[in-house]
Amino acid sequence: MTFRKATKNDLPFIIEMIANDKLGKLREDFQDPLPSKYYQAFENIDQDKNQELMVIENQEKEIIGTLQLSFIQYLTYQGGIRAQIEAVRIREDHRGKGVGEQLFKWAIERSKEKGAHLLQLTTDKKRPEAINFYKKLGFVATHEGMKLHFEENKIQKDAL
Repeated sequence: MTFRKATKNDLPFIIEMIANDKLGKLREDFQDPLPSKYYQAFENIDQDKNQELMVIENQEKEIIGTLQLSFIQYLTYQGGIRAQIEAVRIREDHRGKGVGEQLFKWAIERSKEKGAHLLQLTTDKKRPEAINFYKKLGFVATHEGMKLHFEENKIQKDAL
């Protein structure tokens, strides 16, 4: 398996994986051609030195997984760096084969290389399999996360 930084050409494959679950189907807009908003977001991520959008390829050079790793500089922990992992997806036909574990091992090592003192993630409570997977990797639910969703500058009714 090969880990590499995502390119603009990888974007349709990445968005297809992100949209390919019960929650992703509700919030993503995967179509061909891909909407321009995804390309705009990619450009922002790609130009930010604190963002790494990664893909993992199999021996046939097919994209079989993705994640976004963000490095957040802050003042607490004596000016520490916190790594945040987002949008982890493994292609459906490669799940259960250790690809996700390899992806996380890479992310853990990369976070250490960048000087982060911790790697954090959030996951939807509606994803119990993902929660169990993260626990097996050593992640601990130490905080209660909270969100405030916006839709056209109004709070979404389901967030209340």
